[in-house]
Amino acid sequence: MALEIVVQTIVPILLLIGIGFLSRKTEIMKAGDERVLSAYVYYVALPALFLITMSETAFTFEVLNFIFAGIVPILVAVAILTSLYVVFRFKKSVFFLLLISTIFGSLAFFGIPFITLAFPIEGERLSTLSAASIALVSVTISLIVFELYGLEESTIKNGAQHVIKRLARNPLVLSILVGLFLSITGIGIPHPISLALHMLGRTTSIVAIFMLGVFLYGKQYVNVADAFKLGLLRVVFLPVVALLTIKILGLSGVEGMVVVLMHSMPAAISMIVLSERYDFYKETVASLILISSITAALYLNLWLILLGAF
Repeated sequence: MALEIVVQTIVPILLLIGIGFLSRKTEIMKAGDERVLSAYVYYVALPALFLITMSETAFTFEVLNFIFAGIVPILVAVAILTSLYVVFRFKKSVFFLLLISTIFGSLAFFGIPFITLAFPIEGERLSTLSAASIALVSVTISLIVFELYGLEESTIKNGAQHVIKRLARNPLVLSILVGLFLSITGIGIPHPISLALHMLGRTTSIVAIFMLGVFLYGKQYVNVADAFKLGLLRVVFLPVVALLTIKILGLSGVEGMVVVLMHSMPAAISMIVLSERYDFYKETVASLILISSITAALYLNLWLILLGAF
């Protein structure tokens, strides 16, 4: 059973990444085309998936416990890293890098496809619900960190205003909030619109993984050793925190495995865009994304096997 799950996750993902990489190498896809794919996933497919999933979710105690279990590891990780910073007083920029590397994962672009493949029946619903709830916290904290890093040229007030404005315009945040509103109020989405949203949402997995292959081609990768060490924060540290969380909250089965796996996902691709905008460890971030992404098919399946033993 474990071998079957490994095969059904690792083979499709590696094939899609490889096809994306080759399409760029053979110039079927041109430099910059990954931005078009990224824009489609970010502004169209993912918002559709988040909106329809949240609107069709009944927020029972079990569902709220699942959501809470996903959010807690992020808050615990931030608390632990902040405590270490206060005690050891290392450079503030290093502290910010550790925070971003830990909490800013590829929940949607990598997490939803992987978990959908690993758990064909419940995977898409659980991974989408998990990605939406975790993203509200992790994206907000990440934007705050980037703004704080850039405060040399700004004030705290201006930084806060930037974060609020960006969150207010963020399509993922808006789609999650609209979906929540529809669910809470019981307002149904007309069937033709619901069908269209489902169709758009289902394209997320394929396009996102293909785009990763296109994205990885032709980048300059340095500071690989530092990037590898940072990758351990998402490969080992955060999933261990998530594992302890689900044990404490009594979350088991597929739901528990999804929570741990979502916190094991590679570094978010959008980190490279933000790192370039804020001039924030650009080379290290690019290498972190490369290493965590190409090794994910291996270490995520190791986590799957380990979780199956609990």
